[in-house]
Amino acid sequence: MTARAANWDQEVLDVYPSKSVDVGDDIPERSRAFLQQAIESTLSPSGAVKLAASAVDAMLKAKNLKTGSLFERINQAASEHLITADMAQWAHDVRLDANDQRHADETLPLPTTEDAKRVIEFTLALAQIMFVLPARVQRGIRSLNHVP
Repeated sequence: MTARAANWDQEVLDVYPSKSVDVGDDIPERSRAFLQQAIESTLSPSGAVKLAASAVDAMLKAKNLKTGSLFERINQAASEHLITADMAQWAHDVRLDANDQRHADETLPLPTTEDAKRVIEFTLALAQIMFVLPARVQRGIRSLNHVP
C-alpha cells in the first residue's frame, strides 16, 4: 500500500490502492495475476496499462481465442458474442493505450493514474462479465438442482 501527501510531514491525501479489490477465483489464473498486478501498479500508470491489456489478452485466450493478434481476438470475441460491440470498442481502447506504452510513442503524453484506473475498471468489468457472472449463475443453477 502506498500513501500520497504534499510533503512527507503533512496529512496523507490518498492511499493506493484506495480499497482492496478482490479479483476473485472465478477468473482464470493468468488473467487474474495480470489484473491483480495492474491494480497493484496503479501508481505506475504505464505499467498498469500494459498489465491490464495483458489481462484482457489472457481472458480472450482463456476463452480459446488464441490465434491472430489481440486486435483480431477482440473482434472475434465480439463476433462470437462473448462480448458486445461496445465492449470490443473499449477493449480496443485498452489495447491501443497499451500499444502507446509498449512502443514508447514520443508524441503522446504518458498515462496518468486516472488513465490506469479507467483501464483497470474496464478490465475488471470484462472479467466479471466473461468469468465471474457465468460462474455465479452456474453455482446458482446447481444450488437450485441441489447439485454440489
